[in-house]
Amino acid sequence: MTADQVPLIMSAGATALGLAALLWALRVSDGARGAARKYKDRSSDLETLLAEHRSILGAHPGVILVWQGDALEPDSEEMTPPELYGSPVALAGLLSFTDDAISPDPAVRIIEGLADLEARDSSGQDTTLRIRMRELRDTGQAFSLTIIGPSGRFLEADGRTAGARAVVWVTDTTIKGLEESSARGKLEEARQVIARDPTAFLDMLGKAPFPAWRVSGMGKLQWVNPSYIEAVDGVNLDRVLDRQLMLDQASADQARKTISDGADIDETRHMIINGERRAMRVLTFPLSGGAGAMAFDVTAQENAREELNRHVRAHDETLNHVADAVAIFGADRKLTFYNKAFRDMWDLDESFLLDRPNHGQLLDRLRERRKLPARTNYAEWRAEELSYYLDIDGVKEDTWSLPDDRTLSVTRQRHPMGGLLLLFKDITGELDLKTKFNAIVKTQASTLDNLHEAVVVFGGDGRLKLFNKAFEHLWSLDHDTLKDHPDYSAVIEDCVPLFHDLDVWDAIKRHITDPSARARQSTTGEMRRSDGSILTYLTHPLPDGNTLIAFADVTATRRVESALRDRAEAFEAADRLKTEFVRNVSYQLRSPLTVIFGYAELLETKRNGDLTERQSDYVSAILSASDHLSKLIENILDLAMIEAGRMDLDVKDVDLAHVIDESVEMVVSKAEDTQINVRADIMGDLGVIRADERRIKQILFNLISNSLRFTESGGEIVVASQRVGDMVTLSVRDNGRGLEADKRATSFDSFVSGDQRGAGLGLALVKHFVDLHGGTVGMKPVDGGGLEVTCWLPVKVTKSAQNQELLLTESVPA
Repeated sequence: MTADQVPLIMSAGATALGLAALLWALRVSDGARGAARKYKDRSSDLETLLAEHRSILGAHPGVILVWQGDALEPDSEEMTPPELYGSPVALAGLLSFTDDAISPDPAVRIIEGLADLEARDSSGQDTTLRIRMRELRDTGQAFSLTIIGPSGRFLEADGRTAGARAVVWVTDTTIKGLEESSARGKLEEARQVIARDPTAFLDMLGKAPFPAWRVSGMGKLQWVNPSYIEAVDGVNLDRVLDRQLMLDQASADQARKTISDGADIDETRHMIINGERRAMRVLTFPLSGGAGAMAFDVTAQENAREELNRHVRAHDETLNHVADAVAIFGADRKLTFYNKAFRDMWDLDESFLLDRPNHGQLLDRLRERRKLPARTNYAEWRAEELSYYLDIDGVKEDTWSLPDDRTLSVTRQRHPMGGLLLLFKDITGELDLKTKFNAIVKTQASTLDNLHEAVVVFGGDGRLKLFNKAFEHLWSLDHDTLKDHPDYSAVIEDCVPLFHDLDVWDAIKRHITDPSARARQSTTGEMRRSDGSILTYLTHPLPDGNTLIAFADVTATRRVESALRDRAEAFEAADRLKTEFVRNVSYQLRSPLTVIFGYAELLETKRNGDLTERQSDYVSAILSASDHLSKLIENILDLAMIEAGRMDLDVKDVDLAHVIDESVEMVVSKAEDTQINVRADIMGDLGVIRADERRIKQILFNLISNSLRFTESGGEIVVASQRVGDMVTLSVRDNGRGLEADKRATSFDSFVSGDQRGAGLGLALVKHFVDLHGGTVGMKPVDGGGLEVTCWLPVKVTKSAQNQELLLTESVPA
């Protein structure tokens, strides 16, 4: 191929390509125009077909309602407008059912007018179009209904799904000229009773004492009775219907819900009726074309219910404070009530109890936690416990011994509201007390039987309660008769032969049977029996209303008392004789002694001439003996005055240290003759005390003189004293030969001498003088030999210490 041919070839190719494109364009253009003609012909055919279908639907003697896919799932309960098809005649006829409808859309008006009219399905069950349309929308369930309209008109409604559409056919069978269907026959049959006397039914509702009313499918009042008019203060029927006066808003809502659900609704609530707050039971029920309602005044019932609930709560609260555990199971055997004591007794979780377990579950839980009594066959025992729901008669009681050593008393009883009431009481302590009580009773009986006194107990009814063997033997009674608890009169009848005074027996009986406070007092008395024995008796009321009577045989005691009385009288007489003797002897001795002492002193003065040495010794002996005898007589007289209670103390301030020094110096000269060292040992400042100085000196002189008699030559006597609080001690200690224990016990008795050398008055006077000062005196041996006598004296002598009889007189309350 040459270079000149290339352009030619390219030009020819381009021409061919352009021609091909032109041919393709012409071909495509012819196809599009053909397709357009084809689609246009198809559309014309469809429009013709649709017109035919519309004419066919228009010839249908009813209406057809169609909901497209999106309309099947509304966001609320409001009616979604459907597409409407059907003949104008059928549409006009169905619109006559829509007087109460408020929607401007004819399709919605038809649905609102027909939705709540009385209807029956093919099986004869009562229902409404609203209910079946909701089922068609929610589940796609098809339906065929006969709707009973006003004035005896009948409609037929059929619902189906068509793909994503829901279709409802509604046909007026009256227009079709159909005969009465079976539904009409059923309706007429149901209305025959009312048809016989419809005025009676209306009159009955009109005179009903409770409000009654009817609302349309749209919830508007259509009819009310006079009680309703009075309840809403509506004056008359027209006023109520014009103003649509409802009992309350809740009643209107309840009626709409009844229409919507097609079911009866029964509610109780409070509302204002005739200006008063009343509890009303409002009952609403579906009717053809709407709903009917009645309201009943249940204020009394509600008040009674509230009162019952308060009583139940109070009862539960009371049981909750009872110490015993209480559980109540209902007729279904589930736990309906338990108190705090029940929860604590079994240590159960609150959550478990709040779940209301049944009786069997509770027993199983307790068994798992080892809280039930040990049983060989638990299943059999469990079945027996649950059988009480069926055959319990009255009250059943038994005792459970738990593994934790507790003992429970279990009581089962039918509950008045059905079910079973269980009461658990912990009697562990009670059993322990009972055991101890029985032991005490046995001990008491054994003790009474071992008493020498006769004891008997009578009850307030006069019957014998308790007696011991001593009572049986004392009155010679038959044991078999006494153990039968005879009456007081029967017992006393057997006692009269030994004691005949019936007045005494009657007085004792009054103390037994008379419940007055005056009669129930302790009394005592004495019985002289025909056998010569003497008894004393005591009646004593017991806290439990019984009366105890005790008898004691005092025959021997009375004889001993008589003997002792005679002996005491003899002693008193002897004591008087002794006192008189001492007084007389002392007086009779003092007179000649004064003469002897006077002449001896005269001789000692040597006024009648000098005396020889022997004569002087004789005179000194006479003076010494006379002085000793004079002191002895003074001591005897002092003792006699003390024992006669006629000695008084001359109380004044006394320098005790000075008195001690004087007393020591007074006996030093005598002690020097026997080479006995006498010294004073005063510790601290004794100060001044209130006492009888003369008697204090007598105490010291007698104590020192007593020590001088028992101390050998070369011995030592120490007079010690110290002040301790409100008391002073005064003691005389020697290191002589001491005194035996048996003699120390009687050393302070009158006329008892430890060495038979004295008259035995010194220590006796010491004791009496110390007693008069309100003090005490004691004696003890000294280690290494010797004796120490210690006196404890108060710093201030009281009046009562001077006169013990006066003390006793003043201490008796007025």
